[in-house]
Amino acid sequence: MTGNISRATRERVGAIAPKSRRNARRTWLTCALSALPLFFAGGCAVGPDFHLPDFSRVSSYTSTPLPEKTASAPVPGGAAQHFAPGAELPAQWWTLFRSEPLNRMIEEALRASPTLEAADAALRQAQEMVYAQRGFFYPTVQASFSPSRQRNAVGTLAPNLSSGQPTYNLYTSQLGIGYTPDIFGANRRQVESLQASAEAQRFQLHAAYVTLTTNVTSTVIQEAALRAQIAATESIIEIQRDQQRLLQRQFNAGAIARTDLVAQEALLAQTLATLPPLQKQLSQQRHLLTALLGRLPSDEPVERFELASLELPQELPLGVPSRLVEQRPDVRAAEGQLHAASAQIGVATANMLPLTTITAAMGGVSTNFAQMFSAGNIFWAVGSNVAQTLFAGGTLKHRKKAAEAAYDQAAAQYKGTVITAFQNVADTLRALEFDAEALSAQVVAERAARQNLEFANKAVMLGAASRLALLSAQQTYQQALLNGAQARANRYVDTVALFQALGGGWWNRSDLPVPPDGL
Repeated sequence: MTGNISRATRERVGAIAPKSRRNARRTWLTCALSALPLFFAGGCAVGPDFHLPDFSRVSSYTSTPLPEKTASAPVPGGAAQHFAPGAELPAQWWTLFRSEPLNRMIEEALRASPTLEAADAALRQAQEMVYAQRGFFYPTVQASFSPSRQRNAVGTLAPNLSSGQPTYNLYTSQLGIGYTPDIFGANRRQVESLQASAEAQRFQLHAAYVTLTTNVTSTVIQEAALRAQIAATESIIEIQRDQQRLLQRQFNAGAIARTDLVAQEALLAQTLATLPPLQKQLSQQRHLLTALLGRLPSDEPVERFELASLELPQELPLGVPSRLVEQRPDVRAAEGQLHAASAQIGVATANMLPLTTITAAMGGVSTNFAQMFSAGNIFWAVGSNVAQTLFAGGTLKHRKKAAEAAYDQAAAQYKGTVITAFQNVADTLRALEFDAEALSAQVVAERAARQNLEFANKAVMLGAASRLALLSAQQTYQQALLNGAQARANRYVDTVALFQALGGGWWNRSDLPVPPDGL
């Protein structure tokens, strides 16, 4: 049956409309009457039945159509990438980069990551909480045995024993059974809530898997990009040192002024100063990669990565936009949290209705252990109780309203997660489109800067240009080399970001763990 949820929330997440005020007053009576034939099995479950919004009408990720393929550039990592709508993302998408060392890194990370171990333990905990709550569907059976040594006061008018013996042993054994029929579905809604929480935790485990694989791949790419930038910087340093040695010889021969030599020395010093920060970043990336593998920094892997060793995936499977909410682990986790919040409304509603308990006890008592269950020593009792809270200062009412507010919060968070998911995909698709154009333009700029440096060097040697023009050409070429390396890396990084935004392909895993029955 349906609880009382705000109208705005129902419109956002497709919850069932609430009953009228008159029907709401009859909820507990209707449930009770319908529960009579199923008194021991339980009646109906009050509160809203969970429904998800429909995203089947979503047909595209972006407001304008994507190009069939991106721009290309005649350099490693500059191939055109083709967008493939409807194509499935493979579970091991990182193999598309054609790097065996990268594959080994990810395999090791998946085996040794403490993050995955923690997420798996959290899932097992959530599943055990479901099993524990299911126990309340069954009677509770307890057995007890109480031996005691007793003495009556001297002169007691009515001694405990007919023999009048003041000191004696007393043995009492008892078997007690208690059962609370789930007439209004409080326990069923609680189990439903815990199952939804376990489902959310299961998708948080999938999210940890996707995040780990993308982090390892991105770290490898960043390492390769930094090595490319360091190599470009070292190349520039070598050019500038050659130029400095030439100027030094010319200055020694009296062919140039001291200021020309000092300007070149200053430029070389500036370029040398850019090298340590790059080396620092590279060291940090290596430490990050080591940590992702579950190792200590002192146990750094021997593999080294270069951009040339990574192949840029040319086919980009985009899947079906309407299925993104099923494939993004964060969206599915938010769905589980929304479902859990919905069930808690039913729990709070059921707590406002009568509670029925049934108890039974049977046992024996005797001063002789062997005669506890002899005729005349056996006792038994059967009883039931129906309790209804008449006044609690509004506690139950406000707990129900708090559960409804928590549902509204979870609904808003779910909607926000869905919007963010589609935003992530749209961002990375456009990023890949413009990354390709940026690299194409950067290749042209790098070639132009190289030619400009060569012309400036010749012109200075012939006396047709000033030393200032040569310094400017060196700086331009240095920046072009660095920008080119970063532009190449951006295409790799944003390709990884796209695979992550699309959900990481976890649903295509052959080793996907099967959830236990009922979870």
